[in-house]
Amino acid sequence: MFIQVIQGEVADAGAMRAAADQWARELAPGSYGWLGTTAGVTESGTLILLARFASREQAQRNSDRPGQSAWWVETEKLFTGGVAFHDCDQVETYRGGGSDLAGFVQIIQGRITDLGRLRAVMAAAEEELPRFRPDLLGSVAAITADGFYTEAAYFTGEADAREGERAPLPPELEASFKEYMGLFENGPSYFDLREPWLYSR
Repeated sequence: MFIQVIQGEVADAGAMRAAADQWARELAPGSYGWLGTTAGVTESGTLILLARFASREQAQRNSDRPGQSAWWVETEKLFTGGVAFHDCDQVETYRGGGSDLAGFVQIIQGRITDLGRLRAVMAAAEEELPRFRPDLLGSVAAITADGFYTEAAYFTGEADAREGERAPLPPELEASFKEYMGLFENGPSYFDLREPWLYSR
């Protein structure tokens, strides 16, 4: 899998949602290798969009379509400043990845210091964590070649997620969580998508 993360500030979340809906309605049916998109705008106006493709090559082929170019020319006008693109050939999933049933998505971002250790920590938690965090439906993490990490965690709802955060974990899972947090250089940043836009082929 290949994921492109698009991120930037927008003034009108509704207009951006309309643009995303237009893409899903008009361009997704003829796309190459597109698997799905998770997106949303935070309360402070930050758009974060993760577009999933079967491969980098198919994502590029999709970008080269005339219809895609025309759509982006108009959509780019909705950003109030620069737009960041993170191309991610490394993708990690928890519980099979994301879910379009999610009512709340939290984005975790930062630079990872040890990707191999991160994989091991996530794999170890995958077996036991569902017993204690049934609100967490799954997650997908996209990592650039230089270690910039974007994870989308999919929850049944925000209230469930907040309740789950407050619940104590057994010692081994608590230790894994602390190690996970410690793998971020200067700590992670969080972005809450309270009304996530979820599209799949």
